[in-house]
Amino acid sequence: MDLQQKVIAILARQAVLDVSDVTPDSTLESLGIDSLGLVEAIFAIEEAFDISVPFNANDPARSGFDMTSVASIVAAVEGLVAQKAA
Repeated sequence: MDLQQKVIAILARQAVLDVSDVTPDSTLESLGIDSLGLVEAIFAIEEAFDISVPFNANDPARSGFDMTSVASIVAAVEGLVAQKAA
């Protein structure tokens, strides 16, 4: 399973959806993931990839981790994984 598939699986699990219902263009809102689900998804992503996501639940817009779509989350995770490997 590649990185994008893992992220999609995590988000689908949080949204209680089938992975086929989650596309790169999906937003967290369109998936029905609320703020609690978002925090749980971040913890799951951190655990799955052994990374630390720079996320501030009190001010998500300033966290430096783009969560506007599934594709942006995948890109952000790819960046964090690459940083860790460097």
